[in-house]
Amino acid sequence: MTAVPPPPSGTAAPGGRADARRNREIVLRTATRVFAEEGTGVSLGRIAQRAGVGAGTVYRHFPSKEILVEAVLAEHIDGLATAADRWAARAAPGDALFGFLLEVIDKSAGRQPICDALTADQGWPRAVLAAAAQRFREALERLLRDAKEAGAIRADVRVDDLSALAVGGAAVRTAHRDPARGTRLVRLLLDGLRPGPVTKDGIFRNGPDPRHEMDAPRYCGECGERLRVNATGRPPRYCGPACRQRAHRRRLVAQPPSQP
Repeated sequence: MTAVPPPPSGTAAPGGRADARRNREIVLRTATRVFAEEGTGVSLGRIAQRAGVGAGTVYRHFPSKEILVEAVLAEHIDGLATAADRWAARAAPGDALFGFLLEVIDKSAGRQPICDALTADQGWPRAVLAAAAQRFREALERLLRDAKEAGAIRADVRVDDLSALAVGGAAVRTAHRDPARGTRLVRLLLDGLRPGPVTKDGIFRNGPDPRHEMDAPRYCGECGERLRVNATGRPPRYCGPACRQRAHRRRLVAQPPSQP
């Protein structure tokens, strides 16, 4: 049997490259979690400890904390740009834009410490982050252009408006003690971008049906999800039996005990 020659001196074996990529992903995921939990003031040694790798592994991939912060945020923004393409491929233009904005806000909530670190340093953005931000902006511009052509959003809305709204929406989600109520507020903000009422009901459409009372609830009173209103019948207050039962139990707990 012929022996397989070893790799040339100074050349990493394929398995080594795979291990390096895996370690880099572990460090990135851990840094994302630690920055959100403890802020960006943590040391690279702390991140290495939480990731279960040696400090040398972290420094080999990210020589400074600033480089690591940039990589964490750039990866997040790249993921959002990819999500924009998914929405464009699977939904109507208006639903694609509003669905994407909701996803951006949902995934960005809790990342304020990283954003604060970037805005505090006038040296940002650097090359990696700037490239990711450009890809995100181009993806958002495509969604906005398609939504305008479909008449699904106000004609005077610009990309910068949507970016600012996404940042504000993420802050609202993070600050609200009740995640469901925070989501409801974000949806109300996004509804302000629409050109006017529509007659077709859908996941991201305006509700309720005009044949219903004008003050009918548009969102579930328990979880905050948008209600699907039927053309006839009494407008619903909850999205389903589970939320209705939870609300009923909550009312029972809140009732004062009966007097003997």
